[in-house]
Amino acid sequence: MPSPSRCRRAAIARRATTGGGLAATPILDWEHPRVLELAAGVQDPGAGTGRDLLITAHRLITARVRPVYAMNEGQPVSRTLALGRGSCSQRLALLEAVARACGIASRVRGLLVEGHFWYPRFPRLRALIPRQVVLAWPEFLLDGRWTAVSELYGDLDTLRSGGRFTNTGGETLFDAVARTAVDWDGGTCPACDLSGHVLADLGYFDSRDELFRVDGQTLCLPVRVIADPVMSRWTA
Repeated sequence: MPSPSRCRRAAIARRATTGGGLAATPILDWEHPRVLELAAGVQDPGAGTGRDLLITAHRLITARVRPVYAMNEGQPVSRTLALGRGSCSQRLALLEAVARACGIASRVRGLLVEGHFWYPRFPRLRALIPRQVVLAWPEFLLDGRWTAVSELYGDLDTLRSGGRFTNTGGETLFDAVARTAVDWDGGTCPACDLSGHVLADLGYFDSRDELFRVDGQTLCLPVRVIADPVMSRWTA
C-alpha cells in the first residue's frame, strides 16, 4: 500500500517540466566577480567532464563556506561567498550558480517537506520549526539528461551503501550527497528512504527564484529579519 505521503503527492498535479537555464538571477548571481573566481578554480585544465566539474565545485564550496543555520533563501550566492558561511540551501544555490557559470544548465525541483524532518537537528528548538518547509532540490543537465544533486557522486543504488542520513550532527543535506543516497522518492532501500517526509511535490522550476516566487519561502519576511542574523551565526 502506498505511504500517506505518496498518496498526498499523487493527488497534487505537478507543474510541467521546465527546461532549466543558464541565466544569472537575483539569487544565482554568477556574473559577480566572486562567483566567477570560484568557477575559474573549478575549470582548471584537465578538470574533466561536467560531472567532474560539479564534484570539484561541491568540494570547494564545502571547504570555503561554513555550514550554518541561515534562513534567508533569497540571499544572493555572492553574499554567501563573501560571508564564508551559508545554510544547506544557500550552499546548494552556490553550486547551481557555479554550474551555470561553467555552462551547465540547472533547474530545481520543489519539495514540501514536513518540519519533523529537522527535529533531530534542533532538539531544543522544535517549537520554532515550521510545520512544513519548502525545499529547492537542484538538478543539472549532464550528458543530455537531468541529474539530481542526489546523484552527483553516483547513482542512488550505489550510494545507499554509505548509510542513512540522520539529519543530526554536523552533516547537512549538502554534505550528505557526497556519501549516501538522499532518496526523496523511495526508490532505494528503507534506510535511505526520505519519501515519508515529503508532503507534496511542487514540480520543476527554471530557478529557485521562480520556486520561491510561486510557493514562497518557508518563513515570512518579519520572522526572517528577526531570526536570521542570530541563527546564521550558529554552526550546523
